[in-house]
Amino acid sequence: MSSHSGAPADPRPGSADDEIGPEQEYVSMLYDRLDDLREQAAARLAAELRATGGTYQARSQRDSAVGMYAEQVDQYSAVENGLCFGRLDLTDGTRQYIGRIGIFEPSGGHEPLLMDWRAPAARPFYLATAASPQGVRRRRHLRTRHRKVVALNDEVLDLASASPTAHEGLTGEAALLAAMNASRTGRMGDIVETIQAEQDRVIRSELGGVLVVQGGPGTGKTAVALHRAAYLLYTHRRELSTRGVLLVGPNATFLRYISQVLPTLAETGVLLRTQGELFPGVVADAAEPAEAAAVKGRLLMTEVIAAAIADRQEVPDDGLDVEVDQYVLALTPDTVAAARDRARRTGKPHNLARAVFDIEVVHALTAQVAERIGADPLGGENLLDEADLAEIRRELAAEPEVRATLDGLWPVLTPQQLLADLYADPDRIATAAPQLTDAERALLHRQPGGWSPADVPLLDEAAEQLGEDGREIAARAERARRAQLAQREYAEGVLEIAQGSRSIDLEDEPEGEILSVTDLLDADRLGERQETGERLTTAQRAAADRNWAFGHIIVDEAQELSPMAWRVLMRRCPSRSMTIVGDVAQTGALSGTASWDEVLEPYVAQRWRLEELTVSYRTPAEIMAVAAGVLAAIDPALRPPRSVRETGVPPWDRRVAPAALAGELVAAAVAEADTVGDGRLGVIVPAGRVTELGTAISAELPEAAVGEHPELESRVVVLTVPQAKGLEFDSVIVVDPDRIVAESPRGHSDLYVALTRATQRLGILRPTT
Repeated sequence: MSSHSGAPADPRPGSADDEIGPEQEYVSMLYDRLDDLREQAAARLAAELRATGGTYQARSQRDSAVGMYAEQVDQYSAVENGLCFGRLDLTDGTRQYIGRIGIFEPSGGHEPLLMDWRAPAARPFYLATAASPQGVRRRRHLRTRHRKVVALNDEVLDLASASPTAHEGLTGEAALLAAMNASRTGRMGDIVETIQAEQDRVIRSELGGVLVVQGGPGTGKTAVALHRAAYLLYTHRRELSTRGVLLVGPNATFLRYISQVLPTLAETGVLLRTQGELFPGVVADAAEPAEAAAVKGRLLMTEVIAAAIADRQEVPDDGLDVEVDQYVLALTPDTVAAARDRARRTGKPHNLARAVFDIEVVHALTAQVAERIGADPLGGENLLDEADLAEIRRELAAEPEVRATLDGLWPVLTPQQLLADLYADPDRIATAAPQLTDAERALLHRQPGGWSPADVPLLDEAAEQLGEDGREIAARAERARRAQLAQREYAEGVLEIAQGSRSIDLEDEPEGEILSVTDLLDADRLGERQETGERLTTAQRAAADRNWAFGHIIVDEAQELSPMAWRVLMRRCPSRSMTIVGDVAQTGALSGTASWDEVLEPYVAQRWRLEELTVSYRTPAEIMAVAAGVLAAIDPALRPPRSVRETGVPPWDRRVAPAALAGELVAAAVAEADTVGDGRLGVIVPAGRVTELGTAISAELPEAAVGEHPELESRVVVLTVPQAKGLEFDSVIVVDPDRIVAESPRGHSDLYVALTRATQRLGILRPTT
């Protein structure tokens, strides 16, 4: 590869000020090229949007082109900041610039001006060391602000001249430590400039199969997961762009925190969802006791749902009278039981088996009608033939009284109806869940109104066992047919008006044919021009379709998922191509994961692979030493990750009188907020005191964010441990750790999470006992 500077790369680091000028020229050229590419994509998008008509294939190709150019415009805009962040000077005298996307010479050649960080040729930027230089003589990090180069940092990878790094195994140590020591912004930043070797190995792991990434606090699990998503979309674009990638996070606050990372990596098509958003049409954010969520998370709930469905397939204790016209027909328990058993033997889901049940019952009723109206008065065989019987069956099936009876005996149910009716009726719960204790059944009982995240796997399971109502499918198809017909009729009307409005006197027409709109368009093509349906991305279509099969699923904070939640995700990914990211030491949910093997064995047996992240980049050694004591209480065999840096600021731990706690917290929060300046302060409090303590802090610091979904860009954020999962702050104050432990089902795990959210400073406030 040729050098883009016009001269061989000089491996000797010179004055940074002297070299910023030439680097600025190159970076400015890259931005000019980026602007050109964005303008070209925008122009092509506009042209495609103006085009109309054509065959079905042409319209399909146009929609694909619109999606492609729209994605390109988004990508070119998203990589604006930090477009180019690195340079490699190679031993063969050539030079490579590394950035967020690949940019090539405008002549149409394949000579890269900027190498995409995901390309194989860019990998030495992350792996090369003095001991293993991989053909690299110098690695340069470029720091930019907007489009301006503001600083350079060079590493010479020549054993004869390179100075040893403070931490063996780190690459780009100066850039890494600068990123770790920088103030937080309330939104997660990417690590594309500072990916370390153990992280790179995980990011570039093969697509297929289940990859588990286990790592302690600060090891970059979330960042690795996001960069892996971007890498897989780059290397498997064709497959994953059509099937989509799903990323599941622990809560909405976390997803907002990470939402900008993938766009800055030039990927805008990943679907981000919480567990509570995995059932289309339902946003499940209602609170419930941890014990109730734990019961709902057990796999035995599949049996409970099956029993609840069977309970709705009723056989009356006594016979039913069905009045049709002048006849009163009788349905005996034996007749209904036979129809029910026949429908069950089909093995079809409840709603689909309803048709078989209907047929059996209607046949039984038809036999009674035939016996009455078709009997031979002379005692011979019934006078009705098969055509007569078929007509009676059709008439009976359409009778409102018959339909009502069938609906009562075998109702067509939605998952929401099934669960709402089950929860609201203790008798139904007792019938469906004899395996549970009285106390556990009581946890399931509630009145209709709102869904919790733990309900979503049950709704999904109910949808599988119920099946979709065939009549609703037919109704949707009919509505679509009628809409298409109405569109054609409208177009025909327009053309008739256009044809009738021609006012040119034929005698006055000039020689030659005058074309009209009717000569150029028929009703079908004009109708196509009136299409108003929105063009949905892969992620949007996947979000609306419960049966969508994703090409890859990434689960962050995966240790929190229940067995029932895992069942949903495995259903969404039949290929079992998944990246599972978490730390079993941080499991907070009662039904959460204690062992990856236990979770995965039912689905992939032992066919999964484990990668461990062992280095903590975020959490300094002083804070990790405090957290290590809590980790030992969770499991003495667990070892904390190794911190790569120290801040020189020891954590503080104060005891105050209970009555003075709120006042002392406010004073500490004000002091910490002043210390971190433009950074972010997180105040982590017990769930039972969030309102009280949040109100006290807000009174003194009005900018403080408190609530169910706090705004993380606020300078001070008051939140609970579940809200804090996966987040990071410059400084953290942990309030009343004993109560955090006491009020949580996995108290020490929650405290471990709370203590490891800070990148710089940690304080602990304890009320005296």
